Amino acid sequence: MTFDNADPAGAPALPPADDKDWTWVLAEACPECGFDAASLRREDLPARVRATAAGWPARLAAEDARDRPAPQVWSPLEYGCHVRDVLRLFAQRATLMLEQDDPRFANWDQDETAVADRYWEADPVLVGEQIVAGADGAAQVFARPQGADWDRPGIRSNGSAFTVESLGAYFLHDLVHHEWDVRR
Repeated sequence: MTFDNADPAGAPALPPADDKDWTWVLAEACPECGFDAASLRREDLPARVRATAAGWPARLAAEDARDRPAPQVWSPLEYGCHVRDVLRLFAQRATLMLEQDDPRFANWDQDETAVADRYWEADPVLVGEQIVAGADGAAQVFARPQGADWDRPGIRSNGSAFTVESLGAYFLHDLVHHEWDVRR
């Protein structure tokens, strides 16, 4: 497979950097994917996380899973790799929040990760399996909080403050949004 504007090392063209501060989705509905954090009951978070994973194996088994809809738009496979990594990252961050006082999260550059891990070369079937497993693991973490645990804080590298509850809503938006990104 070749990509338009690929670099000599075989990497496809990078999508434009997503440098938006997506924390606004905690206060208002996303006009693209329709996610509305205000309608999320924190008790439903584990089931909703698992539900977002359900369609990925079939989507990644499709013949066009490696095809980019445009040169600088990730393919379903690349989005799937990102979702797999988001599931791991947010499970780790929520665990830190539940086990440490006011943890600070290291910066994570999704574009750098995509290139370093060569998302476009991943095995789509394996990625689908990893998404389902990652969703189960993240759901287990978000099933742990009780009472005041939901209010435990954590700080992202850019200074954005979260509680376990707001981190869960922010995380779920990411998952829902990427489901929306790969619908065709």
